Amino acid sequence: MELNRRTVIAGAAAAGLAATTLGAGSAEAAPGGRKPVKEPFGKLADGTRIYRWSLENGGTRLKVLNWGGVVQSLEIPDRHGHYANVSLGFGDIDDYVAKTPYFGALIGRYGNRIAQGRFTLDGTTHQLSVNDGVNSLHGGKQGFDKHVWDVEPFTKGTDVGLHLHYTSVDGEMGYPGTLRATVTYTLTRHGEWRITYEATTDRATVVNLTSHVYWNLAGEGSGTIEDHELRIAASRYTPTDSGLIPTGELAEVAGTPFDFRHAKPIGRDIRAGHEQQVQAKGYDHNWALDKGITAEPVHVATLRDPRSGRTLKIATDQPGLQFYSGNFLDGTLTGTGGRTYRQGDALCLETQHFPDSPNHANFPSTVLRPGQTYRTTTVHTFSA
Repeated sequence: MELNRRTVIAGAAAAGLAATTLGAGSAEAAPGGRKPVKEPFGKLADGTRIYRWSLENGGTRLKVLNWGGVVQSLEIPDRHGHYANVSLGFGDIDDYVAKTPYFGALIGRYGNRIAQGRFTLDGTTHQLSVNDGVNSLHGGKQGFDKHVWDVEPFTKGTDVGLHLHYTSVDGEMGYPGTLRATVTYTLTRHGEWRITYEATTDRATVVNLTSHVYWNLAGEGSGTIEDHELRIAASRYTPTDSGLIPTGELAEVAGTPFDFRHAKPIGRDIRAGHEQQVQAKGYDHNWALDKGITAEPVHVATLRDPRSGRTLKIATDQPGLQFYSGNFLDGTLTGTGGRTYRQGDALCLETQHFPDSPNHANFPSTVLRPGQTYRTTTVHTFSA
């Protein structure tokens, strides 16, 4: 099966999460909604101007750059109505260009890792840009996060948002085919942040787009996320080798530190000494979601900060969720609030297909062919 199919495989209820499909809001006026506002955010070395768009709707405030589609900040209230920016980021474009570990960025052409930067499609082997040891990570040295996107703001009914467009030419970072990608960020009147990814190609290729927001629901720069409670609707995960490339096994989470089927603090088992944790320095793995690929987004993960009461629920139609516990933040990066980011000060929950899928016949296919449209949606719902 290839990417244009929308096969409903199973529900998430077996993992203890309700399989709730998230639909559009009603046509009532959006409380607090406003048209996106554009402002300068510096220049690149070649003089290219970078801009930031500010959006607000339903109590959620979002700031987005045309550089890499970066979410520079995302503000939501706590149980007392106090706002905080819950995503890691930088205050100027120079840091994004020189230093960023994908803070808030759109990731492509292929999110996550491809072993040795190589895959074979229709009998032809393609060598990709290698930027993670011998492997290719997040699209290579110049992935989608390191390009300027065309941005088109919109208002539609009670929704506000941005259409972001980027064309990746045939051969860019070694990938075959010219890929035309559109990513839509939407804030609904309920404060949900919806991401819709679409892409077409003129030649058979592989594609796996995702968002790389680093979350800390207590507020960026506030300290560790090890007390955050996480639940993932997945009975299996994909173990990796020492280069964090999946071995091809779909291992049971039961009886291991990787069991998040019931909510637990992230720090409870993060230093349990499991071989997989030792080589990843924590969690940096793909969970194979019990629901599989679905026609519409289904609730698959819940993250909660007990201190602030802020809660994030994630729904997706994708088969996998990469949970990364901020293992490689090392205290050398200073964020938007002027504080440094240390190991474990944020986490990522990336909805996607599995890492290295082009090299594993037993993983869901990431092949996209001419005439097909890659289309996937992830929904973030906030509450306190």
